[in-house]
Amino acid sequence: MEVDLVVVNEHSLVAVEVKSNLKTEDVRDHLACLDGFKQFYRQFAGFQVMGAVAGMTLDEGADRFAYRHGLFVLAQSGE
Repeated sequence: MEVDLVVVNEHSLVAVEVKSNLKTEDVRDHLACLDGFKQFYRQFAGFQVMGAVAGMTLDEGADRFAYRHGLFVLAQSGE
């Protein structure tokens, strides 16, 4: 299992998938990864696990799909 970034405090963590161009399929893959996260990384079994996706560009609808499935969405804004 590969996770690009894990941000941890005492009781919770955010597992982040980072893509240069985020697609809906990438979001689906990350959701599947999150489903098995605690079984694979047993040291985090007692943690609240949250997910996030990040992208320099996002395919149309990928951000809404991720948000509707409970993920944080990180994207650039402006120039």
